Amino acid sequence: MKHNREFEIAWQGLKPGPTICVYELGDQFMEQHGAGEGMKDWAVKVTMTFDKHEDFFLLKFDIDGKVTVACDRCGDDFDLKLWDEFSLLVKLIGDTEPNIEEEDDVIFVHKHETVLDVSEWLYEYIMLSLPIRKMHPETPEGESSCNPVALKLLSQMADNGDAARSTLWKGLDKLKN
Repeated sequence: MKHNREFEIAWQGLKPGPTICVYELGDQFMEQHGAGEGMKDWAVKVTMTFDKHEDFFLLKFDIDGKVTVACDRCGDDFDLKLWDEFSLLVKLIGDTEPNIEEEDDVIFVHKHETVLDVSEWLYEYIMLSLPIRKMHPETPEGESSCNPVALKLLSQMADNGDAARSTLWKGLDKLKN
């Protein structure tokens, strides 16, 4: 993958304190980083606060946006709202320090490096902001906004499945006593 300087932060030239970077990310960025099939029309705004200290950086990612996905219940496409916050601590280490294994929210970078590429973290945090179950939101009345035809079919299939399960175990009832 080629580097995009838009996502590189030349931290050695920054003054101590917070610096705010805003990234408007879409389909091209997400596809370059391997976003899954069935997700399209990405429109994500990430506001990153890069707080520089002497021996470490604190990065805060605020994610806001939307993506079109298929509903896990009815299969119809809908716009899923994305929002989340993530923090990342980047510690600077010298050449004499042993290689330290990275943790989930702590990254170690050598002091001699001049830039920090945040593109992978942007992608990861956007993907982490997706819920596990992607379903149509409820209406203000508290009802599902899924496709009513699909919901009716699912209900019929569930009723047939209950009948099949009850006949499956019918012969075992005799063995209970």
